Amino acid sequence: MAGVTARGADRSPNIVILLADDLGWTGVGCFGSDLHETPNIDRLAAEGMKFSDAYSACTVCSPTRASIMTGKYPARIHLTDFIAGQNRPFEKLRIPEWTKYMRLEEVTIAEALKAAGYATAHVGKWHLEPRQPPAGYAVDQFKPTAHGFDVSIGRPTGTRGFFLPPDFERTDGSKGGYLTDYLTDEAVATIERFKDGPFFLYLAYFTPHTPIQGKEDLVEYYTKKLQGESDARHRNPTYAAMIHSLDESVGRVAATLEELGLSRDTLIVFTSDNGGLTQRYGKIDGIADNYPLRRGKGSAYEGGVRVPMIARWPGVIQPGSQCAEPVMTTDLYPTALDVAGASGNARHNARVDGVSLVKLLHDPCAKLDRNALYWHYPHYHAGGDAPYSAVRSGDWRLIEFHDDTPAGLYNLSTDIEERNNLAATRPDKLKELSTKLHAWRETVGAQMPSKNPDFDPARAGKPAPRRRKR
Repeated sequence: MAGVTARGADRSPNIVILLADDLGWTGVGCFGSDLHETPNIDRLAAEGMKFSDAYSACTVCSPTRASIMTGKYPARIHLTDFIAGQNRPFEKLRIPEWTKYMRLEEVTIAEALKAAGYATAHVGKWHLEPRQPPAGYAVDQFKPTAHGFDVSIGRPTGTRGFFLPPDFERTDGSKGGYLTDYLTDEAVATIERFKDGPFFLYLAYFTPHTPIQGKEDLVEYYTKKLQGESDARHRNPTYAAMIHSLDESVGRVAATLEELGLSRDTLIVFTSDNGGLTQRYGKIDGIADNYPLRRGKGSAYEGGVRVPMIARWPGVIQPGSQCAEPVMTTDLYPTALDVAGASGNARHNARVDGVSLVKLLHDPCAKLDRNALYWHYPHYHAGGDAPYSAVRSGDWRLIEFHDDTPAGLYNLSTDIEERNNLAATRPDKLKELSTKLHAWRETVGAQMPSKNPDFDPARAGKPAPRRRKR
């Protein structure tokens, strides 16, 4: 497989994946935010391609991260919840015994690119190692460097939320500071180190995940801005400050590539691991607003899984282009291999669920060779309801809950808010999508929840009390 180049260069293209954490579909300016200022992300879109119908592989983070690393649906690898998940022992359903780490036998995107001559670097959040490793293993054996990354730089020990320890010395000699800025420093240094490439950089931000903490000057700026924008849907100045810092980081990464003369040799993809967090245990929390999408992180609806996605590659992607073809984070693995001309591992590739997006990068109106996207979340989450599976085929989306909650059938072309449930009036479409969904679950070996003999209505819907440490 020959690598795709922008200008016929001898070297393979660099690949940079920028992954935000809990950033909803309308969280940035070019996707419709009425408060957050994101000029650098907006510029990335103006110089590249926006994917209007992009999805994370799960409504929570670890499974989506695993989907990027492997190209596989979370259901296939049985990594279906954030690690280590929530303990909800009194619900109607008992969740399956899922895998709380990414197995070492998986061939990651980093391993496949490294075999093709790439330097590989992970900066930021990983969230794929076990809290309790399997017998005979140590936690370090599941870190990024065990999965093909030459370099891995995470959150410094002692960091409290988004603020580094005041005595932590950074590479420029300064001390303390804001986590997003520090990770950006390290990403920039990594690009400079590997500039003679090719290189793969996976910059996985912690922001704008909780705890909601922004830099003081930016919080003050957005607080004042909100005083003059009473109609804004996005109304959390601290959350806005976090996204502002995220945008500054994206700008610094893009500027570094430009300064080093690497922009035309680099594919950048910016996206998020799931939707923005809008509520917990049935209460609106005032953090994110994914309107017009329904709900957010942890939920079965579009707000939980539809995310912003932007790709920029000068000379390949037409500036200012938009693509409405449904795509997913599982697609980043085969896309990267296609771009790099990497063959990967044949046995692993045979079970990859994603498809290469290269034809879309050349032509946003092209169609991919698949007819559906799938989700499977056999868990409970503070931001959601019952465990569920879902499928999108064409404009139609079916949500099938695993308890007695009625199924939801929606036509997204006319009802992006998922308010008009057509399950009763379109039994033909309900049957068609149900058949597809059930067949897919069988194909990937999806683990299903079961009836819970400890179900207690009085204690359901709440997290289990934490045990006191002795």
